[in-house]
Amino acid sequence: MKTVLKGASLFALSMLAAANSAYASKADDTLNIAFTKELENVDGYFNSSREGVIMQRTVWDSLMYRDPATGEYKGNLATDWKWVDDVTLDLNLRKGVKFHNGADFTADDVVYTVNWVADPSHGVKTQRNVDWMKSAEKLGDYKVRLHLKAPFPAAFEYLSGPVPIYPHEYYAKVGPSGMGQHPVGTGPYKVVSVEPGKHFVLEKFDGYFKDSPKGQAKIGHLDIRTIPDINTEAAELFSGGLDWIWQVPADQAEKLKEMDQFTVANESTMRIGYIDMDAAGRTGEKNPMTDVRVRRAVAYAIDRQAIVDGLLKGKSKVVNAACFPTQFGCTQDVTKYEYNPEKAKKLLAEAGYPDGFTIDFYAYRDRSYAEALANYLNAVGIKTNFKLLQYSALRELRMKQGTPMSFQTWGSYSINDASAIVSQFFKLGSLDTARDEEIKKWLDVADSSIDPEKRKEYYAKALKKIADQAYWVPLFSYNANYVFTKDLDYTPTTDAIPRFFQMSWK
Repeated sequence: MKTVLKGASLFALSMLAAANSAYASKADDTLNIAFTKELENVDGYFNSSREGVIMQRTVWDSLMYRDPATGEYKGNLATDWKWVDDVTLDLNLRKGVKFHNGADFTADDVVYTVNWVADPSHGVKTQRNVDWMKSAEKLGDYKVRLHLKAPFPAAFEYLSGPVPIYPHEYYAKVGPSGMGQHPVGTGPYKVVSVEPGKHFVLEKFDGYFKDSPKGQAKIGHLDIRTIPDINTEAAELFSGGLDWIWQVPADQAEKLKEMDQFTVANESTMRIGYIDMDAAGRTGEKNPMTDVRVRRAVAYAIDRQAIVDGLLKGKSKVVNAACFPTQFGCTQDVTKYEYNPEKAKKLLAEAGYPDGFTIDFYAYRDRSYAEALANYLNAVGIKTNFKLLQYSALRELRMKQGTPMSFQTWGSYSINDASAIVSQFFKLGSLDTARDEEIKKWLDVADSSIDPEKRKEYYAKALKKIADQAYWVPLFSYNANYVFTKDLDYTPTTDAIPRFFQMSWK
């Protein structure tokens, strides 16, 4: 079930490391990085992967910046702001900022970006990140007015994260495909070359504005490759071909730490894993997941604590609500499903499946976790036809026709507000497998109320029904294991956004 690096392999790699200890990454000021998952598009508005989030914060800037240590919102491309009323926000913009192509940053860029991404016909991948904005208007060369569709208390969270500003003339000319091939931002690093899905080379942007709360990049070059196999990543780390890897499975991380040749760090993240089920019956009338008893049986069938203890380890915890516990509005007062396989079997029999049934079960990552889940389901009679797809392929399949059952994860774009996950998946969008009108109405109230207590009340209503009806089976929070050369000065943050621009050589 587990993918582990065998002791003999580690010994061989350690010998290889000794023979290659003089690799010149620090000497040539290049940080060699590996991502395990393919980045579907460098244009941040047209991908929803964690790798895309990381690239977005590296190459582009947003109007605001949330300090990961303090949670404070600071001026980034905007210097200051003021609410005119509940749906109108005025922002003064920073002067003297340059895009990587030499163009000056002005209000025109903000107005174009907001108006373009807020138009649903342009097909931004994650609509929830932008559909709360109605439009932007120019009040001066360095002042804009942002119009909201309704009060949106989480506005600053989004303006400091997944709303990067693009150069208006360039983007109007090249569009998402051009931006994906030849990205242009104002961020601390500029992109030198792109081999889609495989290889990205970035270099420090010497023209980056001095007052940025991100700070100036300290390492000259970033060389980022997609290497899907963790054993290959580890081998390259030992040989000196890589300086930094992450999302290393717990077993490998433990073995690498024992060798004491690299820095091994573990940190919690806002990502949660969950099982998504086709409660609405999009995949056919005979789908067993339309029966709440079957969905509850799935919840009782899985020993989530055993998976955390045996596979995730680190700072991961069992999750009961369909959100990350620190997010605003993420109540923990919901129905909890303890591990009880006999109860699961009883519910299946009550639903008309005394001998169980066979169902397609999809996943896109963490095969060992998905296989553990499948084993628990198989044990109570839910026989899984396991299918592992690429993230982008599975997402498109879920959006277009749905899947009966899948193991999913969501990191909320590191936005510490329940709207970034609950409202993303339970407001009748293309990835909503519950299609519950009542939940949608409650979330509309929670998303738009300016009263914090009212927001908590209505998020709680939604989350309690999601749990009671077992629309999702929340599983666990993720942690991330980072392994990197001891020459690198880096401390991971809990939002799971590696800030390469804040890393430095010792």
